[in-house]
Amino acid sequence: MNIIDDIKLQYKIGGIANKMIYWNVGIFLLSVPLFFQFKLGFFDYPDWLAVSSEPMVFLYKTWTLLTYAFFHQGFWHLFFNMMILHFSSRLFLAFFTQKQYLGLYFLSAIFAGIAFVLSFYLLGNSTLLVGASGAIMAILVATTTYQPLMNIRLLLIGNLKLWHITAVILLLDLLQIQMSNTGGHIAHLSGAFFGFIYIKLLQNGTDLSEIVSRTTDFFTNFFKKKEKIPFKKVHVNPKKIVENRPSKIVLKDKTQQQIDEILDKISQSGYDSLTAEEKEFLFKAGK
Repeated sequence: MNIIDDIKLQYKIGGIANKMIYWNVGIFLLSVPLFFQFKLGFFDYPDWLAVSSEPMVFLYKTWTLLTYAFFHQGFWHLFFNMMILHFSSRLFLAFFTQKQYLGLYFLSAIFAGIAFVLSFYLLGNSTLLVGASGAIMAILVATTTYQPLMNIRLLLIGNLKLWHITAVILLLDLLQIQMSNTGGHIAHLSGAFFGFIYIKLLQNGTDLSEIVSRTTDFFTNFFKKKEKIPFKKVHVNPKKIVENRPSKIVLKDKTQQQIDEILDKISQSGYDSLTAEEKEFLFKAGK
C-alpha cells in the first residue's frame, strides 16, 4: 500500500475529526498556488472566501461564514490549529456524537464570523478573516464545560485538569487581543463562548446541532438516488396450473373410469360380485 492509498484509507475510516483535519490541510495546500503572493510573502484571499468586516460585502456573500473556517494565513497558523483540533476532537467525541461535532463546528464558525463582523464594524475597521480557530475553540470549551475536571497528561509537564489547559489558552487570547490579530482573537473568544452556551443548552435538553444535522440529512436525501426495485418477470406455466388445480373435466373422467370398471366387473362376475361401496357408488352415479 503506497502513501496515497494509506491517506485514502485513513480518510475513509478515521471518522469526522480526521475528515475535518484532512479538509483543512487539503484546502490549505490548494490555496498556496492560488492565493499565496510569493513576492510579498503572504496570502491574499478574496472577499468571496474570507469573511469581510464590511457589512455590505458580508451581507452579499454570507456563504463566507463557512468558507473562511477552512482557510489559514500560513503554515504555522494551520499547524497549531490542527494540533488543538486533534486534541479537542478526541476529547469531544468521547462524550458526544459525530453529528453533534459537525453541527458544533459549523454553528460556532458562523457565530464567530458574525461576532467578528459586528466587532470590527463598531470599531470602524475594515479587514478580512480566515481560520478555523473559532470553531476549534468551541469544541475545546464545550468539552471543558462538560468535563472540566478530566485529567490530561502532558509531556514534560505531567497531569493537569482540562480546565487548566483551556483557561491558559483563553487567557493568552485575552492578553493578545489588542496586540496583534485582533480579529482572530475575537473569533477565538466568540467560538469559546458559543461552545459554552452549546453545552449549557444541551444539558437543558436543547441540541443546537440538530439544525445542521437536519439540513445535511435533507440535502443528502434530496440528492441521493432512489434505489429502484428491479422488475421481475414471472413466467407462468399453464400446464403446471392444470396439474395442480382440480378440474371438473378431470374429475368427470375419473368418475366415468370407475363406472366403466364396475360395469366390466358386473359383466364378468355378475351384480352380486360387487362390494357394498361399489354398489353405493354405482347407485349415486346413476342419479
